[in-house]
Amino acid sequence: MTSRAFQQIDVFTDTPYLGNPLAVVLDGSGLTTEAMQRFTDWTNLSECTFVLPPTHAEADYRVRIFCPGRELPFAGHPTLGTCHAWLQAGGQPRGEHVVQECGVGLVSIKRDGARLAFAAPPLRRSGPLDEADVALIARGLGIARDAIVAHAWCENGPPWRGVMLRTAAQVLALKPNATVLAGLDIGVVAPQPADADTAFEVRAFFHTHDTLSEDPVTGSLNAAVAQWLIGAGLAPDRYVAAQGTAMGRAGRVHIERDAGGTIWVGGASVTCISGQVVL
Repeated sequence: MTSRAFQQIDVFTDTPYLGNPLAVVLDGSGLTTEAMQRFTDWTNLSECTFVLPPTHAEADYRVRIFCPGRELPFAGHPTLGTCHAWLQAGGQPRGEHVVQECGVGLVSIKRDGARLAFAAPPLRRSGPLDEADVALIARGLGIARDAIVAHAWCENGPPWRGVMLRTAAQVLALKPNATVLAGLDIGVVAPQPADADTAFEVRAFFHTHDTLSEDPVTGSLNAAVAQWLIGAGLAPDRYVAAQGTAMGRAGRVHIERDAGGTIWVGGASVTCISGQVVL
């Protein structure tokens, strides 16, 4: 075992402890997959990342992303948090944007003032869900089927199934049934009231070690939901989503579709812990 640079980052917030925490090991060289998974499970966080030298000529660094029980090809808050930690540790991008190499390929990350934003990777699966899935999700969320006003596959690495409800209050009142939703990754979204400071309320439910968990703030889900909602005319080209409210957090996810059609998913990040970890 060796001592390695380590940071714990709070993502999608500019106020420590109100976003989604991420553990970042800034030198994952020589670690086995089993060692990475074991450390991730030990942190008891939603994700942990390990920075490695890039294998692609255009990448600034490579990252492996783990959640409890499995490795992920892509995830949003680990992308922004890892980039924040890499820059804080002295990383210098080769070009205008930071280029991250991960399981889904190359992901561009731009600096927008105090925020970082990643270019949403292409959806691997889109289009409406099967009606049987929608009925199952409604039952698992404890709501009537007609409470779901729109739905779509939102798979961009994680196999998110997205559903839209009528009001943010309905989203915040959800009490999902882990047994009914076993094996499903569910994203729920609804418009905020007109006087709110955000456009949508979002919640994300997923399984780790056969247990249904809620993620405080989820970049991959928001990236996929933005592609769905903007593409379907259900959201403007630029908006801010709130997530984590039901968990006592105050996550803010900034969405923007640029003139070229790329959707950027951004937010602030803050370093909460910086030091060494023995692995």
